[in-house]
Amino acid sequence: MLTVSSPGASGVGSDEVSVMEGDSVTLNTGVNTTRQEDFRWYYNGFRIAQINGDINKTCTDVQCNEGNERFRDRLKLDHQTGSLTIMNITITDAGEYTLNIISNSRDSSRNSGKIFNVTVQGVSAAEIDEVKKNEGESVTLDPAVARKPNDVMTWYFNEILIAEITGDLIDICTDVQCEDDERFRDRLKLDHQTGSLTIRNITNTDSGEYKLQINIFNSSFSVTRVKRFSLSVIDVPGSGVIL
Repeated sequence: MLTVSSPGASGVGSDEVSVMEGDSVTLNTGVNTTRQEDFRWYYNGFRIAQINGDINKTCTDVQCNEGNERFRDRLKLDHQTGSLTIMNITITDAGEYTLNIISNSRDSSRNSGKIFNVTVQGVSAAEIDEVKKNEGESVTLDPAVARKPNDVMTWYFNEILIAEITGDLIDICTDVQCEDDERFRDRLKLDHQTGSLTIRNITNTDSGEYKLQINIFNSSFSVTRVKRFSLSVIDVPGSGVIL
């Protein structure tokens, strides 16, 4: 635990957090509250979130810092740990996030905290890739990211779970194992290294939105990234496709 004397104190080590625009990021406190601490979060020196010792007394953004609506409806506090989640992050959210933990225990008046330097890359993670294929072909939806062993990748078709890779590469499900829907029976393939999804012998009923949710875990923070693909399958008359 890092000791800090005030928000943004100099000379204190910090965690470097790099995310993409559109991601959600959780800054972890690494502790469990005993209801004897106040958790106070600051962005570039301005208080944006707080949980008092009584966890029923919380505030986020405009409640803590009247007149500042930068994070309106985009902050979430975990009442068990005091961790802060910033949803749908933007370039203007880059900066220094400081956590102060103030002990209310009679046995300790020690304050502690953490600092996170957050950088935001300006390529939106929420963009949709448009993909067009002829009926009967195979299509590979490639997230173009380097998958790490602890990453959890979950694929959805029109918000229905169809495939997943967990940190344990053996623990993989595809289609009917994930959801009671046999639309893609024996036609899905997952790449363990990249998380890319291949659909074989596609039909026009496979047209729609495919969403990949990537959960990236780190000891001090976690990131949820979403990539979307819009697949259009063109019906080819007389193609002789066997379904």
